[in-house]
Amino acid sequence: MTRNQGRQATISNADGWSPAAGPALSRRAVCAGLAGSLAFAGIGRAAAGPLAKLTLYGPPAGPSITLAYAVGAGLLRGVADKTSLKVWRTPDEMRAGLTSGTMQALVMPVTAAANLHTRGLGVRLANVMTNGLLYIISTDPGITSISALKGRRITVPFPNDTPELIFDAVLARYGMQADVEVDRAGSPIEAIQMLLSGRIDIAMVPEPAATAAMVKASASGKIVYRSVDMQPEWGKVTGLGPVMPQAGLAFSSDFLANHPDKIEPLLAAMEVATAAVIADPLKAAGFAASTLELPWPVIEKSIPFSNLVAIRARTARAELEALYAAILKENPKMIGGAMPTRELYL
Repeated sequence: MTRNQGRQATISNADGWSPAAGPALSRRAVCAGLAGSLAFAGIGRAAAGPLAKLTLYGPPAGPSITLAYAVGAGLLRGVADKTSLKVWRTPDEMRAGLTSGTMQALVMPVTAAANLHTRGLGVRLANVMTNGLLYIISTDPGITSISALKGRRITVPFPNDTPELIFDAVLARYGMQADVEVDRAGSPIEAIQMLLSGRIDIAMVPEPAATAAMVKASASGKIVYRSVDMQPEWGKVTGLGPVMPQAGLAFSSDFLANHPDKIEPLLAAMEVATAAVIADPLKAAGFAASTLELPWPVIEKSIPFSNLVAIRARTARAELEALYAAILKENPKMIGGAMPTRELYL
């Protein structure tokens, strides 16, 4: 376990604006875009006043770049007077925070949202914030396809969680379950540290960990290859194209009951932030680097590979249900033992 695991990194914005390196959309343009989105959604000054404080939680992966931008650029000033972002380090930490009530508005794996909803905990998924950011990386240039993994070992983070289940489903499609040995790492950072130290030669990790491994290897005169894009491989499993709705913004039942007027402004802000991050990765990296505890060049380079989106959950329902159906075959407990009802999709 690394020294960063179990510790939450934080970004906060009390006055609505923070400086960031590099060229970017102007503050006026971003705020105007947000205002337009809110007006279109029918949300404006008539809604209840902002909360005194709001803490968002996100994963150590691409969608937290969007959250960091929304917080750092002041896009949530109409939602709360003071906003902050904390990063959960493992799915177990995330689940514990949600069930205890500590985390009420957070980005989580869509499988975790389904599990907690099916178990009657009142969690609802509001949107999808990435259409997939898993990659197989390797120090072996010969690994260029799933078939090339035959007879090899691969390290996958988060035991018995979404990445491993997705990988298992892809292996099943190729009939290679018995041909690949899967080792487990506690987190993406642990997996890339093992790769860079030479203890392993193949890993499957999300962004920005994949880019971090490549950048760090290059700095020491080594090469880590982006060997296999898992999004097209997942598309072969579902037949729906290279779309893997991996994580999204979810809300606890308490947040939904106590702050229903804040849902639409939050979602509109995520849409504006997503467009801004994609348009200017350099500025986005300036906001997210400290939160994700990675150098800003790593964040910047990872954004084009993170497939960041802001799609309402009900719009993405077909792709989400394809993911749930595949997992239901392999590990039904992962989503609570049954397909989630339509009430999951906020």
